[in-house]
Amino acid sequence: MSAARYVWVHDALRPASEGVVPFLSAGMQYGFSVFEGIRCYSTDNGPAVFRMKEHVQRLLDSAHIIGFRDLPVTFEQIEAAINQTIAANEFASCYIRPMIFLDGAMSLTVEAGEPRFMVAVWEWKAFLGVEAKERGIRANIASFTRLHPNIMMTKAKVSGNYVSSILAKTESQRAGFDEAIMLGPDGYVAECTGENLFIVRNNIIVTSPRAGILEGITRDSLIILARDLGYSVVEEPISRDQLYIADEVFVCGTAAEVIALREIDFRLIGTGKAGPVTRALQQEFDKLITGRHAKSAEWLAPIPAMNAAAVKV
Repeated sequence: MSAARYVWVHDALRPASEGVVPFLSAGMQYGFSVFEGIRCYSTDNGPAVFRMKEHVQRLLDSAHIIGFRDLPVTFEQIEAAINQTIAANEFASCYIRPMIFLDGAMSLTVEAGEPRFMVAVWEWKAFLGVEAKERGIRANIASFTRLHPNIMMTKAKVSGNYVSSILAKTESQRAGFDEAIMLGPDGYVAECTGENLFIVRNNIIVTSPRAGILEGITRDSLIILARDLGYSVVEEPISRDQLYIADEVFVCGTAAEVIALREIDFRLIGTGKAGPVTRALQQEFDKLITGRHAKSAEWLAPIPAMNAAAVKV
């Protein structure tokens, strides 16, 4: 695995060692920052970013939701920074992390600080392990509840939101599981620590309503792919016990992609491995991200040649 040589800091590429956040900043001290998780995939036509525009728009939406006003970057500048960072590091495939954080603002107001923009990339091939796609993973219901929409903004990818995810996943892994499922304040299934969740019963796919979850871009992609394959997909509340009697349960996210849950709370799900619906969606998603799907041209953005003048050393 190759280490990144460059990061994007504010307005230019810089050596990776300069990709740091000031200690006395609201971004560092209070988690007041917004970010995106995006993937660049290797295709026959070179590296390409998956649903770039949707991710960039969600980053800007997140910044708007938490109250940033005068951002240092535009939509087009974010796209260019992502492309340049990937090209400079010469990665054929990688994970992409753009972030807008609040510098300063130790007095706890947005106006007291300055928003700063950064992009980092790294190679990250198997978030949940190399066997997870084939075998599925084990999960349990976390003791930590998903944030209430009136306590923290659930539609924004805010860094501070993920403290509860870290607590939940750490708890689950220390108990011998791979992932944690978080219930919402209403007691219904919300999502996992970094993934959206689906269940399958009687060939109908069900996923949690959007109101209390982060609206995943991979989630949206799978809903479209599933409907194109002829499956019925509905959004409705999912109770904990519905998980146990589902024919299949799978999760999805930028890092995880599409992964089955073979066991939840020591209960086997379906046959105890990825079921036919999950496998069908895994295959469609694989075709999509490698440039072999009808929607690949729409959802994959090729990386243009690097502008060497963007590098500042």
